[in-house]
Amino acid sequence: MTSTAIPAPSIVDRLSVPHRGPVPFSVEFFPPRDAEAEARLWRAVRTFERLGPAFVSLTYGAGGTTRDRTVRIAGDLATQTTLLPVAHLTAVNHSVDELRALVGAYADKGITNILALRGDPPGDPLGEWTKHPEGVEYAEELVRLIADLGDFHVGVASFPEGHHRAIDLDHDTRTLVGKLRAGAEYSITQMFFDVDDFLRLRDRVHRADPEQGAKPLIPGIMPITSLATVRRMTELSGSVIPDDVQERFAAAAGDGAEENREAVRAVGIDFATEMAQRLIAEGVPCLHFCSLNFAKATSEVLERLGVDARSAMPAASH
Repeated sequence: MTSTAIPAPSIVDRLSVPHRGPVPFSVEFFPPRDAEAEARLWRAVRTFERLGPAFVSLTYGAGGTTRDRTVRIAGDLATQTTLLPVAHLTAVNHSVDELRALVGAYADKGITNILALRGDPPGDPLGEWTKHPEGVEYAEELVRLIADLGDFHVGVASFPEGHHRAIDLDHDTRTLVGKLRAGAEYSITQMFFDVDDFLRLRDRVHRADPEQGAKPLIPGIMPITSLATVRRMTELSGSVIPDDVQERFAAAAGDGAEENREAVRAVGIDFATEMAQRLIAEGVPCLHFCSLNFAKATSEVLERLGVDARSAMPAASH
């Protein structure tokens, strides 16, 4: 299949152009479940559009559960905004023919940047992963499949703590290097809470393959505004909040039946800023923010990093 996509810059190219602040930033959205949530998403989209991210990404539900919404909204981002969208694509529950059709659907909407993910099984993300009988087993195969379909720019996921299915960190590193060798141009990490884990991952990839280690490794950061929410997210992803970080947020949350959201949020903005500042000092190519479809928390972090974000913020947002 030959791509009919409107030519769009690659993520690597976009990271090299002038940007606000000390490094480029990008934002992750997820497909909304209803009309109210979609309206909230678009409020965040318009705020971030004024801030000029290098790119935005749109997730893809476990087992392809948000496939149609992901394709539609990614297309709207490509055609109705000035943003550069990266569409997620997972191998879960899809045949090769279905994967090709989805790549074609993205191409028809002018989307040429795709994040290739093996994906998590529906229901229990940490449960047993079962290959579709006519699908692909690994993200590396998905990278090759997309590359064979036309002029696409492919990114992959990486895991500072190691993927929960990896045998050990060396195995996890070999897997990432394999995806990069297959044609992935960059990787975006799962959110993490210990900068040292990110730096050790970067060092491992460089040692394993200096050529692939030179490709952008983009750290994923989530400004925490609710301790309960981030705990649920880490349980579902297999990642870990370090004890000292847990204690810091637990102290802010308090001992009441309901957490002190205002105090947790204040600590979350401080902590995300501290992480970002250290990552910038370590020379990262971009900061990728998990927004949960809200703009305010990320904008506050950007403001502290030297980006003029206040003028972009509407009067009322999260």
